[in-house]
Amino acid sequence: MASSSKYVAKQADANGVIRYTDEEHAVWCDLIVPQRERVRGYACREYADALARMELPDDRIPQCREVSSLLLDYTGWQMVPVPTLIEFTEFFRLLSERKFPAASFIRSREEMDYLQEPDIFHEIFGHAPLLTDARYADFVAAYGRAGLAAPKEDHVWLARLFWFTVEFGLIARDSKNEVYGAGIVSSRSELGYSIDSAKPHRRHFDIIDMLRTPYRIDILQTVYFVIQSFDELYELANRDLLAAIRRARAMGMKRPTYALAESAA
Repeated sequence: MASSSKYVAKQADANGVIRYTDEEHAVWCDLIVPQRERVRGYACREYADALARMELPDDRIPQCREVSSLLLDYTGWQMVPVPTLIEFTEFFRLLSERKFPAASFIRSREEMDYLQEPDIFHEIFGHAPLLTDARYADFVAAYGRAGLAAPKEDHVWLARLFWFTVEFGLIARDSKNEVYGAGIVSSRSELGYSIDSAKPHRRHFDIIDMLRTPYRIDILQTVYFVIQSFDELYELANRDLLAAIRRARAMGMKRPTYALAESAA
């Protein structure tokens, strides 16, 4: 969603193919190979199974159209290359049409451990796999429709919902927590921290609590919300999200659990 970026979007050629350099493919390899191993101890079964279905290559950055051909078969979704960051309205429109906006660049080696904005590794390794799960995919599409129907002043509230579910969500499984959020599964540092560290708060999934909880994009998260199953997300897709926002706004924002910064949302 819109902000400034130091990266430049990669443009597709006349055949719809994005040409990446050998170094960019090497960065992909150095990201995906160790991350496949890391997620095994932390990611939920749904993500692990979905990642296996994707059969992502280790030696090159896959094209969005390759990924889309598989997603279309499962849930009718596609991955669509976009400029580095896009406006809320365009973001919501694409999601409502079952098109996931994918930033086409890949991070530099100086930011291998942490990147404040999404790159192609985050989009494809983090987001694409679970779009093969019907419950999750329906929730993301419903979120997009809610965003299109929402007035601009509600956009920041909807951003929190996306952040604490699609990006940084946890799921309870067999008396322990596991990861499903794309921002966690694609991160070297956040993956273990989200489960093993005693520092962050882990709260039961509650949409009103979630909407009232501020976050920062430039730190390891101080709060995670835990769903019991993907059925909760599917049920949320059928709720009146704008009514939930009105209720949350009337109650007011909660006190931040981190040091304040300009990037707080």
